[in-house]
Amino acid sequence: MSDSSPDRSAAPVLEVWCDLQCPDCRTALDDLHALRARYGDRLELRLRHFPLEKNKHAFAAAQAAEEAWEQGRGWPYAEALLGRVEELARKGEPFLVELARELGLDAEEFDTALIDGRHILIVDADQAEGKAIGVTGTPTYVIGGERLDGGKSQEGLRERIEEIADRLLAGQEH
Repeated sequence: MSDSSPDRSAAPVLEVWCDLQCPDCRTALDDLHALRARYGDRLELRLRHFPLEKNKHAFAAAQAAEEAWEQGRGWPYAEALLGRVEELARKGEPFLVELARELGLDAEEFDTALIDGRHILIVDADQAEGKAIGVTGTPTYVIGGERLDGGKSQEGLRERIEEIADRLLAGQEH
């Protein structure tokens, strides 16, 4: 992510608070794909971890996603994982390593990262920040200082995100 073009840092940020074992977050992928298609680099999508206690592999999945980011494939890994939440629920942590191998990542490094806990602090920090700003369920979006809760219903959320993004982008043009 070392894009040094001057306007890249000015792109509005959409934080996506997510539990990587959450079926509702999988549903949100369609919205994220649509937002990417519409805005490209003009909107920065940032995955934030909010593993829920009810999903017993979500905390490990968040750590695995951080390892994928270290290896330069964060979004592809997170999206592949969300696409297969039932498999994660069934197979547990070994599936996180299996998926890394399928995507051509260093699976041994994933295994080691899950054992040594090198990414736990990042996940803990995200979770603490999420709680501090009022995130209670997933997916939750934060853009332009507004929190949009998709945990109960995602109806109309993409439109609301687009309204805010359009307003923020319009404000940059002045």
